[in-house]
Amino acid sequence: MSEPFVFDPRCDLCKTPFGAVVCGQSVTFYCRPLLAEGFTHCAILLDREFAGTSEEHELICDGPEADRLRFSITLPAPAEPELVWYHFRFWREDGSGCDLDRTGYRSDGETASWQLTVYEESHTPQWFGAGITYQIFPDRFCRLPDDAATPEGLVGNRWVHGDWAETPEWRPDPDGEIRNRDFFGGTLRGIASRLDDLRTMGVTTLYLCPIFESASNHRYNTADYTKIDPLLGTEEDFRSLCAQAKARGMHVVLDGVFNHTGSQSLYFNADGFYPTLGAAQSQDSPYYDWFSFHPWPDDYDAWWGIRTLPAVREDSPAYIDYIIDSPHSIIRRWLKAGASGWRLDVADELPGWFIEKIRAAVEETDPNALLLGEVWEDASTKIAYSQRRKYLLGRELHGVMNYPFRTALLAYLQGGDADGFRESMETIRENYPPAAFYSAMNFLGTHDTTRILTVLGAGMAPASKEERANFRLSPEQRAAGTALVKLAALVLFTFPGSPTVYYGDELGLEGWEDPFNRSTYPREGGDRDLLARFTLLGRLRQENPALQKGTIRYLYTSGPLLAFARETADQTLVTVTNAGDQPTRLTLAWEGTSARDLLSGQVFPVQKGALTLDLPPRGGVLLL
Repeated sequence: MSEPFVFDPRCDLCKTPFGAVVCGQSVTFYCRPLLAEGFTHCAILLDREFAGTSEEHELICDGPEADRLRFSITLPAPAEPELVWYHFRFWREDGSGCDLDRTGYRSDGETASWQLTVYEESHTPQWFGAGITYQIFPDRFCRLPDDAATPEGLVGNRWVHGDWAETPEWRPDPDGEIRNRDFFGGTLRGIASRLDDLRTMGVTTLYLCPIFESASNHRYNTADYTKIDPLLGTEEDFRSLCAQAKARGMHVVLDGVFNHTGSQSLYFNADGFYPTLGAAQSQDSPYYDWFSFHPWPDDYDAWWGIRTLPAVREDSPAYIDYIIDSPHSIIRRWLKAGASGWRLDVADELPGWFIEKIRAAVEETDPNALLLGEVWEDASTKIAYSQRRKYLLGRELHGVMNYPFRTALLAYLQGGDADGFRESMETIRENYPPAAFYSAMNFLGTHDTTRILTVLGAGMAPASKEERANFRLSPEQRAAGTALVKLAALVLFTFPGSPTVYYGDELGLEGWEDPFNRSTYPREGGDRDLLARFTLLGRLRQENPALQKGTIRYLYTSGPLLAFARETADQTLVTVTNAGDQPTRLTLAWEGTSARDLLSGQVFPVQKGALTLDLPPRGGVLLL
């Protein structure tokens, strides 16, 4: 095998082990410049970001390898979690030389260093990454005929749609505000009634958007963390849902919104709905210390300046005790009630020490519970409020929402090069601890993104919000978009991490931004052919260990063609996709005499160790 590079950290000829390493683990580096360069010395320069220290070590010259000269060194990783940035320096006996970094040789004094993530080894629940997740926006998923749906006596000026199929309200009120006070009346009992259908699709985890009492339909402005929203049901309904899910081998993960509350909440109580004193009413309120006023009561910190979302002081001892530390804290209470984990909303807004305390409380309450975070970028290098975050270094989150996966997959499906997808995902695999990479929440869409069918079918969004509210894909757009959604689902269900389906995507729901991406789940109808594809992929994920926990190896990535293998010691499955609008032929090296497509049942012959596939436009196969 011939490598045209001097150093590539993803190749075991240059660095072992691959990717992130455990604290104290030995790491070996090899550099291989051409003999013709005349270099006689090589050193590695390392910068430890959190420790704020730098060091330099000269490599040993191992001698020539064909037309190259090999240098090597083995170093221990730092004893504490760290981000290490490194590059190399080469020089000759006469003192001339240059540096080597990610961009190649350079002598300008600037460096684009490689990253080495050093993490503390810790337990990560295995059930999440191996399984399939289904995200539910509770108000819009299922309302049973006998579910009560009256907004009387509830916090907020709420109203309930009479028609389940209506478009969510998007127009401003007379004051020019969009308050999200319209509800459809979905319930926890409704979710429970669909568990068998979800289990048929292979779902093992339900991720529920907030379910606690709130004045808004999205419930991200919590009014009372201790109470299930009455429109959704009761605490007994929640306990029953968790018990019924557990009986089917399913887990329930809750959405934790701990950076802010609602102004119409028990804690702030701006409109005086609750009989007890809130921070906005009195400085004698037990919750006054939760918020930052300057001065009280009219000026206060709010999430992104939105006055209906007063920001909490995470360092308030009373708040820490209420949310985390108390034996009856919110984190512990709902885990004891049946939840299997938490997803932290806007994790970037939470201090690292606060997340660390939440994880400790989660694991003390249930050692096999999960803690995920909402992070939109590479979580290993995320900088928030001028601070490098330590989400995945062993003491904070088990995993994160994999927005980079969605971004890279959409770019590929919309005409990009498959090698761009590979590069983006290999960067994540290299930077994340293995447990975090295999516990990522992968998805095609969420409550915060445009529906996947609309993105892939329509392309550009109409200019006005009214146009977007009334927009529907044409038959031609829908057909083209559906073909790409099937292709996207194939990659989603066969990629490392938990494939996560946003409710209704499996039936072809459309919609631009919030609230159009939060329409109700169809009571009947929908794209049953698309549902059948999602169901088949879910079954295949469940039946094949390689898709649940196998390593990944890329076989071909160029233009519209993407091919990768998932492998265990006993099984190999290969995903091949053609995202282009033209038929394409691909030949792969293949052991055995044939290959079978698990999607169609078609068997392909293998001749002289080569498998030739003729892939239709926007087509794909899953080969065993």
